[in-house]
Amino acid sequence: MRAPDRCLAELRERGYLVFESFLGADELAAAQEALWLHYPRPEEYFANPAAHAWLATSQWDGLIRAPWRSWDLNRLVFHPDLLDLAERFLGSADLRLYEAELWAKYAGAVDYDQRQHRDFGNHSLVVPKRSDPAAQMTSWILLSDVSEEDGPTKVVPLRVGESVPYWPDALDGSANEYVTNYLPAGAFAEEEVSVTGPAGTLFCFRPDIVHRGSRMTGDRSARFSLLANYDVWGPRWTGRVGWATHSLSPDWGELIERATPRERTVFGFPAPGDPYWDEQTLADTQARYPRADLTPYR
Repeated sequence: MRAPDRCLAELRERGYLVFESFLGADELAAAQEALWLHYPRPEEYFANPAAHAWLATSQWDGLIRAPWRSWDLNRLVFHPDLLDLAERFLGSADLRLYEAELWAKYAGAVDYDQRQHRDFGNHSLVVPKRSDPAAQMTSWILLSDVSEEDGPTKVVPLRVGESVPYWPDALDGSANEYVTNYLPAGAFAEEEVSVTGPAGTLFCFRPDIVHRGSRMTGDRSARFSLLANYDVWGPRWTGRVGWATHSLSPDWGELIERATPRERTVFGFPAPGDPYWDEQTLADTQARYPRADLTPYR
């Protein structure tokens, strides 16, 4: 569902938005079923947690970077309504998908609690520009219901968190654990807002927004999210992923072959009309992606 203008205003003015029913019922159900190509179903995990020890050494263990084993998941990173929102917020159609991940969490696997922090520390080489905050958009699509027991993200509204310096002198340069360990435990406990909602909810925020992951308190809680982060092609100081690194993976071919020309561009694929295209590059690219329709590039 297309995010209404009020969501765009919230992202600009409050620093984050929460929009329920972003995904339709059918696309949500298909994506949820595809999760089990990568993760154990909750009932399987809790029946024998020791059998899934790969999820129990760090809170980051449940992260799996795109591409994934199902089109029903891959297509969500360039969902047309997500691209529409990113284009409206970033003010450009020249969008770059600079990171896409799945994240699974299971109660009791590890402690998912975090201190308040900002994400720009590993999304940019520099710091956000306060006069031009619409430079990057972080988005999470909730693929499971998230209640207070399910370790919801805790976000601090911009008007409250903007007083926190981007990089305080006390940190003594960049060689530190700024991302998770700068602010004291319990900071903004009275002001933070829990991001809860049914599966299919969209949560977007800016990398300059203070937020944290929280502890899962339900005995058999499990939560699943799809993360897709956007900026605009051009700046050399932002980003997380070079997609060419993943272009030989077994799931990459289907992603490119089934995506539209518009959708391919968010990964850096040359657009129709780009000087890159000639008879040689068309022929060889067709050989690399035999099921792709390259007619628009001719």
